[in-house]
Amino acid sequence: MHDKKEYQGEVARNDGATALTIISWLFGILFFAIGFVNTFWGNDPGFGVFIILLSLIYFFPVNTILQRLLGFSIPKIGLVKILLGMFIIWAAMGVGELFDKIELMLNSF
Repeated sequence: MHDKKEYQGEVARNDGATALTIISWLFGILFFAIGFVNTFWGNDPGFGVFIILLSLIYFFPVNTILQRLLGFSIPKIGLVKILLGMFIIWAAMGVGELFDKIELMLNSF
């Protein structure tokens, strides 16, 4: 009566790819939001657009796209994403004065 399918020889495993993808998307959304705030509230919309463009590395499978289009990939892309994230946070908090721009944004609503 029960149509139970059993797969012999297959072992379920979690290689962490799903978790890393979710974390990458969360950081991408955070950095996109930082770029959005810097683009529309503040004195340097070019900086905000630059941050938005940098945030795209967290959304797309960059290595796959580079391999298909240009024939090479970035080794240790995870390390590149970590260093890029630290740069974005440093630039937004220190140089970009993110909290002041968030206050301007909230006051405009």
